[in-house]
Amino acid sequence: MLEERHREQAEYVTLKVRSQNGNEMFFKIKRLAHLRKLIEVYCAKAGIIITTTRFLFQGERIMGRHTAELLGLENGDEIIAVSEQIGGCY
Repeated sequence: MLEERHREQAEYVTLKVRSQNGNEMFFKIKRLAHLRKLIEVYCAKAGIIITTTRFLFQGERIMGRHTAELLGLENGDEIIAVSEQIGGCY
């Protein structure tokens, strides 16, 4: 029983997604699941448009095809959700 619980905990990771204004949401996901689902759920709950939001971990952009395992995400790691900035010099 204890070994089964340990194996299940190893399969999952709990992550925090923080917006630019400091709002936080927590997600428990499988380490091998694509992060696309986390991104979709976060945007739906936050009421923001997915195509105008970027997700970063340690300054690197997260893509929907990435997994927690691929990025080396651990329990308690923080993902930052930022609005895409469009513009340039005139």
